[in-house]
Amino acid sequence: MKQINKMQSLSLQKIVPIHVAILLSCVLSFGLFSQSSIAAHDKVYEITILHTNDFHARFRPISKYDNNCSAENNAKGKCFGGTARLITAIEDARTRHSNTILLDGGDQFQGTLFYNLYKGKVAAEMMNKLEYDGMAVGNHEFDDGPETLRAFMDTVTFPVLMANANVDMEPELKGKLHKSTTLLKNNQKIGLIGVVTEDVVDISSPGDNIIFSDVVAAVQSEVDFLTEAGVNKIILLSHSSYAIDKMIAANTTGVDVIVGGHDNTYLSNISDRAKGPYPTVVNGTQIVQAYAYGKFLGELSVIFDEAGNVVYATGEPITLDGSVNENSQVVARLDELEKPINELKETIVGTVSNSLTGDRAVCRVQECDMGNMIADAMRDAVIDKGYTIALQNSGGIRASLDSGEVTLGEIMTILPFQNTLSTFKVTGEQLLTAIENGVSQVEDVAGRFPQVSGMRYTFDLAKPANEGRVTSIEIDEDGSWKPLDLNKTYGMVSNNFIRGGGDGYKIFRSASEIYDFGPDLADVVANYIKANPGYSGYTDNRITQE
Repeated sequence: MKQINKMQSLSLQKIVPIHVAILLSCVLSFGLFSQSSIAAHDKVYEITILHTNDFHARFRPISKYDNNCSAENNAKGKCFGGTARLITAIEDARTRHSNTILLDGGDQFQGTLFYNLYKGKVAAEMMNKLEYDGMAVGNHEFDDGPETLRAFMDTVTFPVLMANANVDMEPELKGKLHKSTTLLKNNQKIGLIGVVTEDVVDISSPGDNIIFSDVVAAVQSEVDFLTEAGVNKIILLSHSSYAIDKMIAANTTGVDVIVGGHDNTYLSNISDRAKGPYPTVVNGTQIVQAYAYGKFLGELSVIFDEAGNVVYATGEPITLDGSVNENSQVVARLDELEKPINELKETIVGTVSNSLTGDRAVCRVQECDMGNMIADAMRDAVIDKGYTIALQNSGGIRASLDSGEVTLGEIMTILPFQNTLSTFKVTGEQLLTAIENGVSQVEDVAGRFPQVSGMRYTFDLAKPANEGRVTSIEIDEDGSWKPLDLNKTYGMVSNNFIRGGGDGYKIFRSASEIYDFGPDLADVVANYIKANPGYSGYTDNRITQE
């Protein structure tokens, strides 16, 4: 089934021989291998690793901003990803390569109403249909506890792995969740190991019965175990981040390839937006990742010599844009699955006693009660973890709310972008720069205007933008208002769009202790309304204009 973009297919077919020719030229020119060793490489083993990570229940196509993409825009070819495109790309890759393996770096769970309604059932069904060969446990696989992860594992036809933990005291996972496994591909053994980010206890809900351990020691232990069993080709599925993957590679031996995830890293040899080359090579280990949300399909071709050493590796993530046809059977199945979701949108999440305004003419120039509720909800969700300042861009607020019962669909209309909660640390100086940016285009009624919680600020439109327009900032420190300390570090919560530099908030890209992958902002607000029945919107002069 060759429905993929013809130019993509041709370019990929050309990449491999070009890279091979360059490599062999370097080998011969610089004497990196002797003639006898080159001869030994005649007995080689080639495999193409297809991979995804951080899919987050994006079974339907997304926009270029990673948000919902309408059926109209999808028909115009403006959308990316979706399972119906992913299966087309995978089938095409399997046609072009004689020996393939399909792997996932974790976080299939959480992110859309498909997950809210079905938990891991749709992910299991679709991954089985795509014929995955293995997956790492991501932190979001624990969002609904070990029970939901176990139900998913009982349904899928491939191994789900996590090495850096002891699950013997967790009855749902004992004897079921393994550290590593061995697959047979073209008569050769391939070892797979899985690891998850070590802070999973703080950012998800694995419960008290799982003991997590050092990732480097866990990986090396499983490599040694597999090596002793005669496996000399080992792939690590690592839901840990690009930086941690490089650290693992530098401090272990025997890992040939790392298929990463967790921090949505885009690696590429042709894009200036990439964080590094594809693959990134550290200590002889080939590290790959394919961003997130099914926007790309990673495709890495690797050749091993007879001893299991990587001779070369080459590839490039395939962009699943509008040129990749959607599989009609998958589309029809998703249509069927989505019918109850439309009913779910009618679910009542709570009540509000007064109407709240999300009018752009108000919220993009001044404090508004809708902005306060959203920012308060964000802060309330993470304040117990030390993140006490919340910021929501007014451009992300898309509707007002009538008094009375509130449905999930109404919340999704107000917050339609599937933005996730982001936590991070900033200095007072960075926060000042951020608020200056936020009020820099008030005259244009721009969406960057910041609604806040846990802080209050004053601005003066008579002053030039980004040149002292913000005249004061105060921070709520345990119920007492204190002036912003430019040298102090503060814990913040926002949405992933803003944290990633959207709406001009580029200063947040250099924040520390970043985690962009919390729950959907709409879910956070829905839970807040549910927890505060009869919520009454208000303003309290947290934003003032001189």
